[in-house]
Amino acid sequence: MARAVVSESSLEADQVDERIKAALIDATDLETKELNDRLRDLMLSGVKKVKIINVCGQRYIGTRLYTPERLKMEIEIFGTPGNDLAAFLYGHKITVHGNAQDGVGNTMDGGEIIVEGRAGDVLGFSMRGGEIYVRDNCGYRTALHMKEYEGKRPVLVVGSSSQDFLGEYMAGGIVILLDLYGQTHKANFIGTGMHGGVIYLRGHVEPSQVGGQVEISPIDDADRAVLDRYVSRFVERFPEIGKSKEEILNSQFVRLTPKSKRPYSKLYAY
Repeated sequence: MARAVVSESSLEADQVDERIKAALIDATDLETKELNDRLRDLMLSGVKKVKIINVCGQRYIGTRLYTPERLKMEIEIFGTPGNDLAAFLYGHKITVHGNAQDGVGNTMDGGEIIVEGRAGDVLGFSMRGGEIYVRDNCGYRTALHMKEYEGKRPVLVVGSSSQDFLGEYMAGGIVILLDLYGQTHKANFIGTGMHGGVIYLRGHVEPSQVGGQVEISPIDDADRAVLDRYVSRFVERFPEIGKSKEEILNSQFVRLTPKSKRPYSKLYAY
């Protein structure tokens, strides 16, 4: 029978006001709505950390956790969450000990997602804030319509490579693909319709692989500063990759940026 067990850590007297509660949810028999209801109830009751075990395809985990008070919770997932993990995420931290399916971080507003495996299609779709780190690779249409919003700049770092249409219609944000496993970047139609943001690829990409709206350039000192920050964070989250920040950063990188902020203006204007 599915259950949630809540335990409170013992702290010194002067830490009582900032005590952390932790909960364990066994998702074996929980449907999607029931699991998400349980998460929200725990958060509203003051729980700060939740571990969910035996996750198998439940969708929208972490989606309904916004509150006007901006409560925050850390969620660890053991298993394989279903589509739209952390859709509309607002400031929480979610770690997946395994793979994730499609739509991770859909319209994410803030917070952090860590996937200790691979992610499916449309990773970071319309993402407008926060950070996502994926240890391995990702599917089609990653960072589709990623955008910047009210000073927020979303960041997506992927340890390996992506499939076709990376950064399609991308309007803002930072995407970094590290190709740590030497698979090379085989995706086509990279940046099709891209009109904002930047994509960094470790290694090489052919002009025939990118959209006609995209410019391929070598990186400069400003780019190196961005890469240093987020590659450092990536290595901290995945020490098991066995590579240092310096080893990764000493490799060749290329920068992909849009040639125009209105790539299709001639199709819709006279």
